Amino acid sequence: MLCSNKDGDGMAGFIPEEIIEKVRNESDIVDVISEYIQLTKRGRNWFGLCPFHGENTPSFSVSEDKQIFHCFGCGAGGNVITFVMDIENVSFPEAVSKLGERIGIQVDIQNSSVDKPSRHYSQKEENMIEAHQFVAEVYHHLLMNTEDGEKALNYLLKRGFTRENIESYGIGWSLPSWDSITTLLTRKGFSLDEMVECGLIIQKENDHTYFDRFRGRVMFPIRNEFGKVIAFSGRILDSKESEPKYLNSPESPIFRKSEVLFNLDKARTSIRKKRQVILMEGFMDVLSANRAGIDNAVATMGTSLTKEHITRLKRLVEKTVICYDGDNAGWEAAKRAAEMLYAERMNVEVAILPDQLDPDDYIRKYGSESFVQTVEKPHAYMTFMMMYARRNKNFQFENDTLQYIQEVLEQLVGRTSPIERDLYIKELAKETKISEEAIYAQFRKLDADFSKNYKRVEQKNKIFTNDVPSKKLTATERAERLLLMHMLSDMDVVQQILNSDEPQPFVRDEYIAVFVRLIGFYEEHGASDYQRFLESLDDSELRKIVMEAALVESDPNFKDAEIIDSLKQLKKYRIELEIEKLMHDSQEAEKMHEHRKALELVQRIIELRKTLSAI
Repeated sequence: MLCSNKDGDGMAGFIPEEIIEKVRNESDIVDVISEYIQLTKRGRNWFGLCPFHGENTPSFSVSEDKQIFHCFGCGAGGNVITFVMDIENVSFPEAVSKLGERIGIQVDIQNSSVDKPSRHYSQKEENMIEAHQFVAEVYHHLLMNTEDGEKALNYLLKRGFTRENIESYGIGWSLPSWDSITTLLTRKGFSLDEMVECGLIIQKENDHTYFDRFRGRVMFPIRNEFGKVIAFSGRILDSKESEPKYLNSPESPIFRKSEVLFNLDKARTSIRKKRQVILMEGFMDVLSANRAGIDNAVATMGTSLTKEHITRLKRLVEKTVICYDGDNAGWEAAKRAAEMLYAERMNVEVAILPDQLDPDDYIRKYGSESFVQTVEKPHAYMTFMMMYARRNKNFQFENDTLQYIQEVLEQLVGRTSPIERDLYIKELAKETKISEEAIYAQFRKLDADFSKNYKRVEQKNKIFTNDVPSKKLTATERAERLLLMHMLSDMDVVQQILNSDEPQPFVRDEYIAVFVRLIGFYEEHGASDYQRFLESLDDSELRKIVMEAALVESDPNFKDAEIIDSLKQLKKYRIELEIEKLMHDSQEAEKMHEHRKALELVQRIIELRKTLSAI
């Protein structure tokens, strides 16, 4: 029998139910999700790019009325609490606590399951993250509270860092010792092989001993977009020819350069409010910009901009201002990044620093106010592209002039509005002393070629798309989803199933898992509440199934008929599977000349077919 057990050992035992309900009710899902992705209202719902899978067309829907979200692309769904659980990879108590803090409700989770590994990390990855957090705290303590860190602390203060900056970013100091961190990690019980894999320590090849990777360096923690320390960059104080100025953590299971944007965890709120992000080349540039008063800057970590980086940015904002170094390498990197962002239909502008300066040098030379003005008055994408094309060209030479016109027109083709086109062609004519008519003639030729190629590519894409049919639910899949919907809305349906001759109606393993958990949920809570049930599930894939079922539309007048029909369909499917298996076994028995066994199997098949026809 299902019965209420409110004093059970479930997650509700750690946080009072009334607190959970208060946090859920007072946390508006649109406001919360808007802090992570950009939402636009269409009709009654809000839409944006799904943060749980890559997409170019928004399929992520948020219902303000129902206070739920659902992605029509990947199936992710849930309420405000499960969204925080999924987006930040945290446990249920942590999610409630974070939301509570946001609205001014203190949630005590000291005795909760918060220390259990998060669902989206393996145990090994969880160990690596825990080790990084521990080591970051050690480094920071050494810098701020010991004589060993005084020299490094004075260096940072002279470079313009304040103690508040240092505290905010958790900057630290690694001792010159060869094995201080290795010893501490060993005492804490971490696997040294795992610590080697995540880059905190190094193993000698010849004698298999371990030693610290970072020694005698100012340590800058690198965090992922959820604020977890996943890597370090260490700067040496006294330059030595044999050692690099900066030493970075290697790539590891928790640190992939192609995905990490430094400072995104701290800048996210400002990015959303200002509706733009400042993209920089290195993390030190971001720290300098932050001290100058710019709090919406992020940087790649020792790698060029990637599609994964852009996907993360697109979810938050449409406008990106690129602020790279002013030297030749910076110009080249800015051009590549601008083209990638523009190709993804983002609004791109470029802030150009003079005299080949990087942001830190510029701030030192011209001051914070001048730097902020430069960043706040960037060049439009096409203006930057024209400036780039014009570099190192002399219009007294015909080839340079023709090449410049060609490069600019190639940027204009297929991208700009007629007004922009007219503006830039007038500027081209003025710069090169070539008539507008001649430039327009060349433009029309390039535009015609572009249109032909574009149509050809579109046709191929259309053919390819038509060849991939959209997946439709089978009758059995529909039956499982419909039956689960009724179970979620009415506890008595579950009791009815448990009292029947076949107390396990589902076919697919994931539905069976949901069913088992739903039984436990009803035994503990004694009432139907699909949102609370969602929050009790620690597996996001199971939550997808629950959300898909919860969103099914149904007429209450046909409830009993739908349940009966669903149970019949699922029973028929199980019988069909059994018949299929028996037929295979019968054929195998025939091959082995086990005729008696084969005959028994055939008789069983006949009986099952009779049962099937009677359903």
